[in-house]
Amino acid sequence: MDAYRAIITKRDTRHYAAEPIAEDALTRILQAGRMAGSSKNSQPVRMVVIRSEEGRQALLECGDYAAHLGHCAAAVAVILAPGGSELDAGRAAQNLMVAAWGEGIASCPTSMHRPECAARVLGLPDGYSVATVVALGYPDLKHSLSGGRQRLPLDELVHWERW
Repeated sequence: MDAYRAIITKRDTRHYAAEPIAEDALTRILQAGRMAGSSKNSQPVRMVVIRSEEGRQALLECGDYAAHLGHCAAAVAVILAPGGSELDAGRAAQNLMVAAWGEGIASCPTSMHRPECAARVLGLPDGYSVATVVALGYPDLKHSLSGGRQRLPLDELVHWERW
């Protein structure tokens, strides 16, 4: 799948098939996250991969809408080093999700509403924080990927030269 097709067809999902992610696919997804640009090439993003059910169950307790972490094949916590920018973390997370979809793997970004809980579960050093957790897994095709909601038309979102 080319990059444009991956971007326009990717949808977040919280429903995953019970199938592990192939090691080479996971490596490519993580490499895509690593290659995200960052402000002044500061590279403040680190990643923690959680594949064990025990680890994902502990982490889901740190977010209010994170139950799907218990059913995904892997979760990638996008971590910011001290002084890192949320923008840089967002760029890395989006790269992870688009690359995953290019591999046929669905994803969903997940907020950690109790960041101190997530930092404890992940064993983060002082000063490091969880920007988001990306759930990954092959989609459970019994559930619609679109959720039935359509995207707004381009002409409602884009203004030329001025609003």
